[in-house]
Amino acid sequence: MSFPAKKTSSEATQLKSSSSEEQQAKVNEVRGLLGPLMEEMPSFLSDTTILRFLRVRNWSTEQATKGLKETVKWRREYRPEAISWEDIAENEVEAKRTHIANYVDKNGRSVLISNMGIKSKVSMKDQIKHMVYLLEHLAMSSADEKDDCVVWITDVRGWSIASTPFSSSRECMHIIQTYYPGLIAVAITFDPPSIFESFWKISKSFIDQNMRDKVKFVYASKPESMKIMEDLFNKDTLESSSFGGRSTSTAFDINKYAERMRGADKMRGASKNANA
Repeated sequence: MSFPAKKTSSEATQLKSSSSEEQQAKVNEVRGLLGPLMEEMPSFLSDTTILRFLRVRNWSTEQATKGLKETVKWRREYRPEAISWEDIAENEVEAKRTHIANYVDKNGRSVLISNMGIKSKVSMKDQIKHMVYLLEHLAMSSADEKDDCVVWITDVRGWSIASTPFSSSRECMHIIQTYYPGLIAVAITFDPPSIFESFWKISKSFIDQNMRDKVKFVYASKPESMKIMEDLFNKDTLESSSFGGRSTSTAFDINKYAERMRGADKMRGASKNANA
C-alpha cells in the first residue's frame, strides 16, 4: 500500500484551525478504515482518541489508522484497562517515584510527577506496568479533552544513571509516543544536574520531534527559567518543598493517594474482566 505525501506543517496547522465539521469528517473516515475494530473496542476508539492520533500524524487518516490498529493489537495483549492500584508492585515506593498530582495547571491540565532521584525497587517490567497504569488513568480521565492535556514534570534532582536506565527510558517513551500520542502537552525537566546532559543527548535519539518540542528545561537557580513554572502554575497550588510553590496542602500523602487511585479504578472499571 502506498501512502500520500506527508502534510506540511502549514497544511496541518490549517486543518487544526479548520471547522469542527472538517475534523469530524477525518474522524469518520478513520472509523470507516478501522472497520470491525470499532465494535471490538468502542470505549477506547472514541472520537477524542481518534483526534489525538490524527493530530500527531499530521491529519493523515492512513497514518492515524495504522497507529490505532497497532495500539489495538497492543491493548489486546497488554490489557492496560485491567490494571488496578493493587496490581502495582511496591506501590507505595513506586507512587512516590511517579504519581499523578492532586492539582492541575492554570489551563486545568492534569499533572504527572516523576521523581528520578528515587531509585525504583522493582523490575523494569513492573516499572513499565506502573507507567502504563498512570497513562491509562490520565487518558481515561481526559476522555473529553481534544487537546494535549497532561503536564509531565520530571524532577531530576539527585538523579543518577542507575535510577533511570536507558532501556526503561526507551521503552517508556515508545509506549507514550506510540500508544498514548497527543496526551502530553508539556514535559518539564526540573533542575537537571550537568551529568544529565549526556543522558539527554542519547535519549533524544528515541524521542520524536513532536515530543522533543514539548520538553522544557527548568533550573531552580535561574529566575528566567523558573518563569516557565510561573506561567504554567499558580504558586499557591505547587508544593512548597518542590518546584518553587507555596502550598503546604498538596504535599504527597500515600494514604490519600492510594484512596484516590482506588476510587479512580472503580470509576473506570479497572478489573481483570474489564472490556476496553
